[in-house]
Amino acid sequence: MRILLASRNAGKLREFQELLRGHDLISWPAEAPEIPEEGAFFQDNALQKATFAKAWWDGHGTVPVDGVLADDSGLCVDALWGGPGVLSARFAPGLERDPKNAKLLAMIPAGAPRTARFVCVLAWVPAAGEARTFGGCIEGRLAMESHGDNGFGYDPIFIPEGHDQTFGELSSDIKHGLSHRARASRAFLAGI
Repeated sequence: MRILLASRNAGKLREFQELLRGHDLISWPAEAPEIPEEGAFFQDNALQKATFAKAWWDGHGTVPVDGVLADDSGLCVDALWGGPGVLSARFAPGLERDPKNAKLLAMIPAGAPRTARFVCVLAWVPAAGEARTFGGCIEGRLAMESHGDNGFGYDPIFIPEGHDQTFGELSSDIKHGLSHRARASRAFLAGI
């Protein structure tokens, strides 16, 4: 299948290229407008992004696609009442990854539980047919400080359940076996 990925995030594109091997992924073009995400929930944002991207691509796309895939994902920290959650990509705007992660870790009150989860919802809008969503979640805890350079975003501070290393330290093979995005991708592949 040829899939338009409704994202310019290079880290997400890399991960989806590995998770959806055998499918041709096209990233959101630089000349295309910004994709809105104004929903209160991951599913709302994913659907909004996918439907917006499909509508724009139908009028401006350079090649036919079998459908549009959009991801909305984030880190939900129990000690921060589920935050940053759907605002994960917009948390601490202007900061690079490491200072952003340090700021998030500093917000956790001393003695508070460090439990957290990564959540991903994928929205699929096929060339013809109804939109569908697929979800994935991985439980874990936050490290005391950043470790590792693999992945992107909050990966260096998130330790998945059953492991002692962060996603930033674990190999891509291990991460792709258990991450929120991997779980949502498997559900997508099984459901289309």
